[in-house]
Amino acid sequence: MTLKPIPFGKPMLGDAERAAVADVLAGTTLVHGPVTHAFEQAFAERAGARHAISVASCTAGLHLALLARGIGPGDAVVVPAMTHVATAHAVEFCGARPVFVDVQPDTGNLDPDGVERALTESKARAVMVVHYLGLPCEMDRINALAGKARAMVVEDCALALDATWDGRKAGTLGAVGCFSFYPVKHMTTIEGGMVTTNDDALAAAIAQRKAFGYDRTLDKRSKPGVYDVTVLGYNYRMNEVEAAVGLAQMAGLDEVQRRRANNDRVIRAGLAVLPEVTVFAPERGPAKSSHYCLNAVLPPDGSIDRDRVAALMKEDGIGTSIHYPEAVPLMTYYRDKYGYTPGSFPVAEWLARQTISLPVGPHLEDGDAERVAHSFVTAVAKARTEQSKGG
Repeated sequence: MTLKPIPFGKPMLGDAERAAVADVLAGTTLVHGPVTHAFEQAFAERAGARHAISVASCTAGLHLALLARGIGPGDAVVVPAMTHVATAHAVEFCGARPVFVDVQPDTGNLDPDGVERALTESKARAVMVVHYLGLPCEMDRINALAGKARAMVVEDCALALDATWDGRKAGTLGAVGCFSFYPVKHMTTIEGGMVTTNDDALAAAIAQRKAFGYDRTLDKRSKPGVYDVTVLGYNYRMNEVEAAVGLAQMAGLDEVQRRRANNDRVIRAGLAVLPEVTVFAPERGPAKSSHYCLNAVLPPDGSIDRDRVAALMKEDGIGTSIHYPEAVPLMTYYRDKYGYTPGSFPVAEWLARQTISLPVGPHLEDGDAERVAHSFVTAVAKARTEQSKGG
């Protein structure tokens, strides 16, 4: 019997999303409308933030957060070496310089010791914390270090929706948080993102810069089409269709998160028979993960080949991913521009070589989590045997 394939991720859209989109398309307002405002308010309430500003993507949000604080040429920003390139790209967009810091081997999160050194040596004006795969960084210490250095803390929450640190949600743990609604994230707006902050002035600056730098919003113009531009801005808006999908997604988000946590628990239990595999914990001190995926990291000595394990699981119909395929400073653009060399970021480089991300999303049906775990364990055993015989 051929078993159905289990993709790493899958957008979960239903009748509620389709009806919400149809309602928007039946009207005459596609941007600057009430659905976007309602989505922003609902998201702010869930995140526990005073402000939520919808944007075109998480990348756009990261760029705007730095731009709104005046970060630009001549400035430095601390960035983890293990992250999606968007985190570092946002710094480059501002003309600033990313200062890469290695990550912790048991979480993949920014190493606070490295942050302290980087702040001292570079005089960085901001620290970009990435809650790797949904587990919050050590925010108390990082905030203390940043505060002492008078550096802004920007949270990249692309994979951390509903994650918490000491009971407070990601996106409220620094000056500003940026979320992604890419199709396979915890929730989607097809494309899009959200910026959260408790800082009134920062929220206003970000909102202005996401729409060309207009000095007044559509509803505050005494004469239609008349406005001034007082700062440089971008077209980083979210439209009403995307916001409608987001609002519908939020209605079912509690159940989605429950299923993610349960799938994570089942797969984690199945992998317990592999002591040589590092499985990142869903909780660490006051940090609790959002369960974006389950990360399993194979030994650094290469005794088990990651690519072979992934290939064997693919043959078994199981989709996997890699977070991420290279330490960012060793990707061609950054390596060529700044001269970074292999060996400079040993933990990030190990993760890039040997990490496998396993699916825990709500698209997994009954028995799927057990099947994912069994496939991984079987693939590891086969890959180990093949490599041993080959050596």
